[in-house]
Amino acid sequence: MSADATHPPARHAPRHVALVGTGFVADLYMGSAAAFPDIAVRAAWDRDPDRLAAFCAHWDVAPAASLDDLLGRTEASDLVLNLTNPHEHAGVSTAILEAGRHVYSEKPLAMDMGDARRLHALAGERGLVLASAPCSVLGESAQTLWAAVRGRAAGEALLVYAEMDDGFIGRAPYETWRGASGSRWPAADEFRVGCTVEHAGYVVTWLMAIFGPVARVVAAGAELDRVKLDGGPAGAPDYSCATLYFAGGAVARLTCSILAPHDHALTVTGTEGTLRLAETWDNAAPVRRRRRFRVRRRVFEGLPRRLRLKGPTHPKVGRTGAASMNFMLGPAEVLDALAAGRRPRLDADFALHLNEVTLAIHEAGRGTVRDIGTRFAPMAPMPWAAGDLP
Repeated sequence: MSADATHPPARHAPRHVALVGTGFVADLYMGSAAAFPDIAVRAAWDRDPDRLAAFCAHWDVAPAASLDDLLGRTEASDLVLNLTNPHEHAGVSTAILEAGRHVYSEKPLAMDMGDARRLHALAGERGLVLASAPCSVLGESAQTLWAAVRGRAAGEALLVYAEMDDGFIGRAPYETWRGASGSRWPAADEFRVGCTVEHAGYVVTWLMAIFGPVARVVAAGAELDRVKLDGGPAGAPDYSCATLYFAGGAVARLTCSILAPHDHALTVTGTEGTLRLAETWDNAAPVRRRRRFRVRRRVFEGLPRRLRLKGPTHPKVGRTGAASMNFMLGPAEVLDALAAGRRPRLDADFALHLNEVTLAIHEAGRGTVRDIGTRFAPMAPMPWAAGDLP
């Protein structure tokens, strides 16, 4: 594909997606799809017929009889969203690519790095797009933070502290959590996959876009709540802490848990001040700068000032649970890229690197050091965020 275009192409006809998996996360995608009236859903399929029927009735989507039937209803320009259980991602994405269709997968790309590499190779061989969530890096808050770092609003960015703590989920009333179509929050999947695989990408993608590839991960984790599922362990970390060393020199500390009090803050410390936002799960969360100054023998940070981009950004969606994120920003950007004949921002190289970094943290156990071998080309900022901050 050609280099990134400055603006998305003019749209004269609906762009199409198809959905594999109609559970809790699929409801989030469909709620976000309302912000893109030019994106239409051809069909959806799920191996659970009752869940599929409820989803299709609620969202007025055509049900497919099988995965083959779903793929048979699509066209070469369509994008198939893989919204299945994380352990099914590799197999389902392989089937989609082998059918000659582009894939946008929920995170992770695969639970095994070997599977992720095979998907990457298959997409390359077939000339197909393989993209992966999360897509909040394309949102207003992430792009504002990135513009602030590019513009050295706090001087040279040196250190990032990022929290991805969700509260003590094992004791929350998650049995009552339902999606718009009635789908249950997938507690068993969430606990067995672990907090790192589920949540680290929401921060790591931002840092990859801003600072480039991660060169080394030093991490440790543990499963501490031993009674999440039927009085027994889930077998995956519910706590992790990682230091990410970026090839460009910046360093980040990322903590994930489903134990500690809810905290999704991100702070960038620079040579002249700090940049901070309180909630990375809100596409419109304010980014605030505090300049550093000296008075006699002490160093202070001034009052916070909100930084804003100059113009309109992207469609926003309302809050669902703890998040206010437009889940269709990623698929929409991929569709724009396909129409313009350019490389998507969340392309296969970016997805593979994210997968490697995430698994390096997830698999760290009581402590490991892992060098990261994958790389990706620099991501371009969104067109509405490419200029300087006012």
